[in-house]
This record gives sequence, C-alpha cells and structure tokens, in this order.
Amino acid sequence: MSYRLPPLAALRAFEAAARSLSFKQAAEELHVTPAAVSQQIKALEGFLGVPLFRRLPRALALTADAQAMLPKLREGFACLAAAVESTRQPLRELALTVSAPPSFAARWLVPRLPGFTAAHRDIDLHLRARLDTIDRQSHHSPAAAEAIDVRDATSEIAIRFGTGRYPGQRVDLLFAPGYIPACSPRLLAGMRPLRQPADLRRHALIHDETIPEEVDRPTWAQWLQLAGAGTVDATRGPRFSDASLAYEAALDGQGVVLALDALIRGDVAAGRLVTPFAVTLPTRYAYHLVVPEVLAERPAVAAFRAWLLEQARAERSP
Repeated sequence: MSYRLPPLAALRAFEAAARSLSFKQAAEELHVTPAAVSQQIKALEGFLGVPLFRRLPRALALTADAQAMLPKLREGFACLAAAVESTRQPLRELALTVSAPPSFAARWLVPRLPGFTAAHRDIDLHLRARLDTIDRQSHHSPAAAEAIDVRDATSEIAIRFGTGRYPGQRVDLLFAPGYIPACSPRLLAGMRPLRQPADLRRHALIHDETIPEEVDRPTWAQWLQLAGAGTVDATRGPRFSDASLAYEAALDGQGVVLALDALIRGDVAAGRLVTPFAVTLPTRYAYHLVVPEVLAERPAVAAFRAWLLEQARAERSP
C-alpha cells in the first residue's frame, strides 16, 4: 500500500508550531530559523489545500482543520518513535580504559576517582593496574597510531611512571614525586628512636624495587649519602618488587621504607605513617598521562585528561 504524504520535515514543523503556538519556539526546538518553519508550514498548507494557522496580531491560533489533524499526527509520531526505538541498538556507553602502575592506581588514583565518576556518569571507566606502565630500558613505546583500531569504541590510555619520552603520543607531565623515608609511628615511640639519619642503622631498611632497571632506581645508599649518613649499611632489609607491598611492610612496623611522597600522603595525613626526616631524594622518573594522538579528541579521553590534569595541579600545589 502506497501512502501520499507531505514531507516529514513539514509535518514536524507543524507539530512543533502547533504545540507551542510559536514559529520562533518551534524553530529553536528544530534547530532551524523561524523563516524555515514558516516556509514548511506554507508548503504543508499548499499540499493540504487548507490553512492551518490563523495569524493574529500578537499570536497564532489553530484553524479547525489543524485542530482535527493534530491529535492523529501526534499519535503517528509516537508510533514512529516507538517503532524506531524498538529496533535501534542501544547506544554503547562511552568506554575508557586507563592503565596505571599498581601502587599509583591504588594509593593515588582510586581515592580520587569518585569525583570523576560522579561528574561523568556516562563514561564506562575501566582501570587496569599494570607493571609495564613503569619504564624500563628494554620497554617498547605505547602502541603506535597504526596499531590502533579507530573503529573500536573503547579508548585505551595510560599513566606511565618514567622519562616522558614516548614518540607519537600526546604526553602530559602530571608531577614528579620524590623519595622520602617513612615508617609506622610505633617505631618513633619504641626503644630505638629516629632522631637523626644515622639512627637508621638500628632499623631494617625496606627497599622498593618497583622500577625494574637498577640503574634507574633510587636507592637507600643515595638517600643516606644525601642525608649525610653514608656510613649506614644501605644493603640491609627486605626487598619488594611492588611499592604497595613495601608500604604495607612499613605500615606493619617492619622497618623504614624509602617511599614516593605522593603515594604515602594519605597515610601520613591519617597518622598511619610518619616521615621522620625531611630530606627528599629526587628521581628522573615522573608520572605522565600518555594518550595516542588518534584518540586524544575523543570525548571520554578529553574529559578524563582535563580532570586528571586538575588533580595533578592540586598535587603540585604547596
């Protein structure tokens, strides 16, 4: 069965104008000009052979023919919308995967994430803790643009702890942390107080070996030399391949850890850890947001980047 119908655009213009009794409001709703709405109405009136509006000095009024047609037209639009909605595949949420070093993810990023998820409920965020986001001399750069399938709705980006040299990527420096001794407050109250760096000779030194390459890894020997306590044996104590494990050992009172200041700030503020000495050992590694250029303008990526850079600015503030 064939249907002799006027253009759908004309019917939409009439319905919107009839509902609001205003060409201007109908134009705003349809994102066109009032003149375009007026032309559509005139075309529809020409098709039907009857006027649809009475143009009063300061208002519009529906004619009797328009009043008779409007309910059935609205019913038809409702049926069309229901038919389309029942067939259309639901839109996939904006999907974003963020990879980050495990200790950074657990101790710095996760406590801040509720602010992001509350502001961006439409973004389906996946956080992956991965040790390969920490630079090593033999590591390969993040995926090049040609290796990314831009048809994939999921955007994958990374927070890396390293030098910041990632060719073909959009790189933002977040912040460069420093290493500082930290321990349980129980150690300060014990029989072997920590009044000066040389007192570390009476305590176990906890070693964080998160950075895979020894040549890039800040060490207790370097910190002790900087603090003027180079005679303390820097080789003693347990070693951990992940910073979170080293920090847990310190929280448990097993010794003093050389920790990244940004990752223990929450524990220090809560009184679970203390930093007995103010000497901070710098490192050439820093935290960077690394985004493939081909994904940088995607809405989910742009939203996360803006939020993360704001959080990083707060971290750098004194």
